[in-house]
Amino acid sequence: MKQVVAALIVREDEILICQRTEHQPLPLKWEFPGGKIEPGEQPAEALARELEEELGIRATIGTKVASLQHSYANGNAVELHFFLVRECEGKIENRIFRDVRWVPLTSLPDYDFLEADLGLVRDIAAGLLLEGH
Repeated sequence: MKQVVAALIVREDEILICQRTEHQPLPLKWEFPGGKIEPGEQPAEALARELEEELGIRATIGTKVASLQHSYANGNAVELHFFLVRECEGKIENRIFRDVRWVPLTSLPDYDFLEADLGLVRDIAAGLLLEGH
């Protein structure tokens, strides 16, 4: 099972979301930035590396707020680890996505997210996940 990390980059009542390009698997779906954990990497190290590569930021990786497993119809299975990020250095640059935007937490369900993220998206929008973090 592929091990994947993702960042919930939050400022006030907004969260950063990213849209895949038409050339990536699951094209034009929205997701949280992150990526695969490489052999020998710790999850937080992998996430810091991915955020540097994808967005050009040096993030302070916070608490792990959720983990989940998901199997797609094509047979691919992932285990996702979501970390809270409240601090980062550098200006966010869109290096690989079709679009990157800050959106209100409550509007997350309005976006066409990856299937694996849907439960988490609903929980965040309902105020169930990031309260008190």
